[in-house]
This record gives sequence, structure tokens and C-alpha cells, in this order.
Amino acid sequence: MTIDLYAWPTPNAYKISIFLEEAGVPYRVLPVDIGRGDQFAPDFLAISPNNRMPAIVDPEGPGATPISVFESGAILVYLAEKVGQFLPADARSRVRVLEWLFWQMAGVGPMIGQAGHFVRYAPEKIPYAIERYTNEAKRLTQVLDRQLGGHDFVAGDYSIADMAIYPWMHLAAKAYVTLGEYPNVDRWLRALAARPGVARGMAIMQEQRIRRPLTDEERAMLFGKAQLERR
Repeated sequence: MTIDLYAWPTPNAYKISIFLEEAGVPYRVLPVDIGRGDQFAPDFLAISPNNRMPAIVDPEGPGATPISVFESGAILVYLAEKVGQFLPADARSRVRVLEWLFWQMAGVGPMIGQAGHFVRYAPEKIPYAIERYTNEAKRLTQVLDRQLGGHDFVAGDYSIADMAIYPWMHLAAKAYVTLGEYPNVDRWLRALAARPGVARGMAIMQEQRIRRPLTDEERAMLFGKAQLERR
């Protein structure tokens, strides 16, 4: 079994590469250049109806037939159930993991993503928007810090919840959050960074990372009307 991972170097994609590395599942990365508009290609649309990566194709899905899965949270649950790792079978423990996975999906990703947009990418600096989203990023970090005060990992044992939250908190710690204010998050980030599987998962596609200002075409493809025109 080799999983096809459609990805670009973003926190949501790193969630999946971390899982695959940690679980020892063979996979190949198929780049989806979101600045160029690859996410709107008809072949990719058939896999990811929301025109967003990551997505996967498992050639050995249910009934020994291929299956595609989009949305990073759904991918993590699918893979964890398939390989029997990082998602507890016990009902109470499973609920704890899913709570924190969906907390990431509903809050951490969107809020830290918006903070990043208004700090780094918005064509004009809007103080209200910057304050709104960076404050929420800090509030969410505070929530995580409280949770980690009584746990080595987010939901008890190491799980898909940690894998989902880590890439986004890693980003926040580099840009919007002073880790000295959140010692439990700091300790947790260091512990995960030291895991070889996490390091390998975070290293995928580093050569494709954009380390320069976006071009007008990339900005339009990622944030502007070009998204609507390509649908």
C-alpha cells in the first residue's frame, strides 16, 4: 500500500505527512501548487471537491478498492482507523482525541491562518483585523497550555490530535506567540519536534516553500477573484 498525498508545504498538509511518517505508511507526495492554481484542475477537483489540499488516494481502500479522502481532519481519522494507530479504540479516550482534533479544525487552523493573512499577506495593514486574530491565536494557545498542564500530550497519549495541532502551533510560535508565556506549550512543541517522524513530516516539499513576497498572480489565485473564476 502506497498512499498518494496531494499536498503543498502548509500546516494542513504537514498533519498528514507527520501521520504517515509516524505510522510508517509508504506514501508519495504529489505537489499541488496552490499559487499556480493546481487546486482547480479537474482531476484534482474529482478528489477534493472544495479545491483545497491536502487530499489522499488510498489504492487499497474499503472493499480493496481505491478511495479518495479530502479535508485534513477526515484524512487523519481515516488513516488512524485504517492502520490502527494514534486513535484509541476505547470510547472515552477516542472522544477526547476527537474533541481536540475538531478544536484544531474549527479554531486553531482558521484563527492562526487569519492572523497570518492579515499580518503577512493583506495588501493593507488593518490594525483591527491584526489585533482580532492575533489575540484569538493567543487565547487558543492559552487553552492548549492549560490542557497540557496535566498531560504530556493533548488528549493523554500521543495521537492524531497532537499531529493536527502541532504544525499550526509551530507556525504561531514563530510569528504571533511568545512561548515564554506558555511553558506547557513550549515543552510540548519541543517534545514533538524531537520525534523523528514529526521532523520528517515537517520536512516535505521544503524546496517548494515560498520565501519571497507573493506575486500579483499568486495573490489572486490564493485570495482573490481568480478562485471564483477557476471554479
